[in-house]
Amino acid sequence: MPKLIFTVTNDLNYDQRMQRICYSLSKNGYQVILVGRKLKTSLPLNQSTFHQKRLSCFFAKGPFFYVEFNFRLFFYLLYTKFDIVCAIDIDTIIPCYAASFLKQQKRVYDAHELFSEQKEIIRRKNIHAVWSMLEKWIIPQFKNGYTVNQSIKNEFNKRFGVDYFVIRNLPLKISTVQIQNANVDEERFILYQGAVNEGRCFETLIPAMKNIDCKLVICGTGNFYYQLIQLIKDNDVGDKVELKGNLLPEELHQLTPTATIGLTFFESTGLNQIYSLSNRFFDYIMAEIPQVCVAFPEYKRINDEFNIAMLIDNTTVDTVSLAINNLLSDTVIREEMIDNCRKAKEILNWENEEIKLLNFWKNICTS
Repeated sequence: MPKLIFTVTNDLNYDQRMQRICYSLSKNGYQVILVGRKLKTSLPLNQSTFHQKRLSCFFAKGPFFYVEFNFRLFFYLLYTKFDIVCAIDIDTIIPCYAASFLKQQKRVYDAHELFSEQKEIIRRKNIHAVWSMLEKWIIPQFKNGYTVNQSIKNEFNKRFGVDYFVIRNLPLKISTVQIQNANVDEERFILYQGAVNEGRCFETLIPAMKNIDCKLVICGTGNFYYQLIQLIKDNDVGDKVELKGNLLPEELHQLTPTATIGLTFFESTGLNQIYSLSNRFFDYIMAEIPQVCVAFPEYKRINDEFNIAMLIDNTTVDTVSLAINNLLSDTVIREEMIDNCRKAKEILNWENEEIKLLNFWKNICTS
């Protein structure tokens, strides 16, 4: 079977999408290597059916990190045999393109997002211009690829002339019995899981907690983490907000079903947020957790079909606190949404989405 290499810039233990993709391919006979980064805080790699490689860098963040990591990744790819290389997002695409071009091997692009449309990039004009020019030049060099939803697929087709497949970030199926057997905390709590990055509405969520009589648990870290800590102090809600940092996927699987409700918030700054379809949205559904969610197109499309979330049109302090309080207090709506989650998870699961993934790679390998 073909040898595939997938490349990311993050710590492999916490990348649930890539863990699922690589496991699915390896169990179906492909030789798979997942390449990522090694941090000083990185835990030992989890045992898996595929090979994992972490590259160590002197620089931990910023432009020097990206330059160093890309050089290290290029030379790793240059001296490692592969049949197809798959770049995950734009920050690993240059070495994948260069190595595949020099070795005359196939290349694939897996776009998790509209990279240049992130808030932290848009607000810096020079940085935004660089990433936008890179996308415009290099993405058309990757004729084969897939992304996480229909909106981003359409945008890629309009901007770059590529016709990518859609493979969503759906979780592995968890039965209702497994959820009921989870260790349930007696205390009700609201859950946010995912990257603590700019554009995730913490500037309104944290002040809103002053009007909410329930604990908020935040699982994750990111480029807004230290600002989040300051927001909690400034709003004097330290007794209401618990920061758990990064949790391994298996730890999240234990925690999520015990939450009362989940949160999926994004600002409307940039198409990356507006066209988002995050992991956590599906993770809450799989864990049978009702959620308060922004009414962006992809979330609305799914909620119109399954009614598993309370959608809000904006994320002001008043709107956020009102929606959370309404869902916390209305047990009838919550129970209805829990029941709807049980129906939706029979369709929105990785076991179903995996079929599309395998068909994609079969076609690429035989073409």
